[in-house]
Amino acid sequence: MNDVVWIQIFWSACVLAAVVAAVPAGRHRWARQVGRIAVGLLMLVGGALFNAVNLATGGDYGGFADDAHFDWVTSAWHAVVAPNQPLFIGLLVIYEATVGVLLLLGGRRTQLGYVGAIGFHLALWLFGWFVTIYALIIVPALVLLLLAERRAAAAAGTQPLTSPDDARVELTGR
Repeated sequence: MNDVVWIQIFWSACVLAAVVAAVPAGRHRWARQVGRIAVGLLMLVGGALFNAVNLATGGDYGGFADDAHFDWVTSAWHAVVAPNQPLFIGLLVIYEATVGVLLLLGGRRTQLGYVGAIGFHLALWLFGWFVTIYALIIVPALVLLLLAERRAAAAAGTQPLTSPDDARVELTGR
């Protein structure tokens, strides 16, 4: 099997799972879990691992910005990133891996991971129509998943009152 085909299949499966899970994630724990795992693996395997292996085996990122929407993006890429690929792609790998791990850890870390994934995907639109269309699909799903995680965390933080003393503490703060 072609080395690139496996990552395309994996990437597509993760994106599809995240988009499908995003809709019911506000109501169902299983959907939040599916979304969290799909996006975490997308960032870890489809992003960090793929880019690390590609960089280690001599992959060239010099032309990545050739289809960018703005000339300044292409010029900046060729002037800054292309001649320093090990540094900048290495930093990208660290960022993607960090976001992926945060997403899989749960709680507030997952929320922070979603913020990182949203920011990453918002920056991608600059690099051409394919990634613009991809961003238009994945960013709303990421926002829905983040909102679902926030609602679930807020709901878990509100404990039902169990005694009159709890009610007094809740109302007075003492």
